[in-house]
Amino acid sequence: MLDESLLDTPERLTEADRRGRRRGAAEAGARVRTAARHAAEAGVGNLKPDGRPRAVLIAGPGAAATHAADLLGTLAGAGSPVIRLAPTGVAPAAGALRWELPGWAGSVDLLLIATPDGAEPGLSLLAEQAYRRGCTVVAVAPGRSPLSDAVSASHGLLIPMATAPYDHDEPLAGAAPGVLWALLTPLLALLDRTALLDAPPEALDKVADRLDRVAERCGPAVVTYSNPAKTLAAELAESLPVIWTEGTSAGPAGRRFAAGLAELSGTPAVVADLPEALAAHNALLAGQLAATADPDDFFRDRVEEAPALHARVVLLRDRPSGGLTAAPNARDLALGHDTPISELEPEAGGELETLAELIAVTDFAAVYLALASGA
Repeated sequence: MLDESLLDTPERLTEADRRGRRRGAAEAGARVRTAARHAAEAGVGNLKPDGRPRAVLIAGPGAAATHAADLLGTLAGAGSPVIRLAPTGVAPAAGALRWELPGWAGSVDLLLIATPDGAEPGLSLLAEQAYRRGCTVVAVAPGRSPLSDAVSASHGLLIPMATAPYDHDEPLAGAAPGVLWALLTPLLALLDRTALLDAPPEALDKVADRLDRVAERCGPAVVTYSNPAKTLAAELAESLPVIWTEGTSAGPAGRRFAAGLAELSGTPAVVADLPEALAAHNALLAGQLAATADPDDFFRDRVEEAPALHARVVLLRDRPSGGLTAAPNARDLALGHDTPISELEPEAGGELETLAELIAVTDFAAVYLALASGA
């Protein structure tokens, strides 16, 4: 059950946030600035690549590396394929995971390693394997770690991860907001130098400013009715989020939101891109999860019995209301099945800024839902 009163009591929110998740979301802008500074100090701005890599390979544990690969692949477009190397192993533990380069990887390819730990033996072995194949290796990881030694031995570039003091209090969740921006920002700066995407220093400054503005709008002191993240968290309570995305940048933001809901609050969610989502989820909205599938029984014991789970559509868009859009059909489909719908659309700006805003608002929402649900 969601404790809605907690959302509007900043003191209780702080007390419930024993893992610093809300603080990580609030400090996302600062993480971007620190990470950009670390990238500059590591010499990323002085790099002069011979040309674009044939392929960009990304390896790392957990959700942060997955989301970084998704975001970079979306932003890079067709310039060079961005491929995440999925780990194998018997458990999601640092010592149990292994990564392998594809057989075709060689001297014209770029390997990116992103990890908030740096103690995974499998990543050190991967760096050594890449060196033998002639791949260029760049890692974002804690400065003093076994991986940093392996990257140095492989003649690669290590960019120290931007950390906060509270990061070491408990194991970091892969979906934690601070972790994503600490790993993603240096990689954006690097791929800007290779001309795979457009992320110059001034664009990263705008991203940090946008994240700061979202933190002001979605902070714990802002009451629910004027706080888009708290409002979304309250709307998603005891529902199955059906996340529909429209626009290039909204896709990875929606997939990250679904992963964050599962990892932080234990809330399952499904996600799909418009317009295909209309066909993919039509039967879902018309089935047992529809609002009309289990009409409220007047004689139901509201204390002993949990309420029925119903779907709620969350529409994430990164394009203006005008132009070619499937949003009207999405609204008609949801409302035609008596399914409530929540909508998020960022303010105008560059692609990185609008993407950052969608990620930041949904990150805050996932954190608030976790805290108010006691997760």
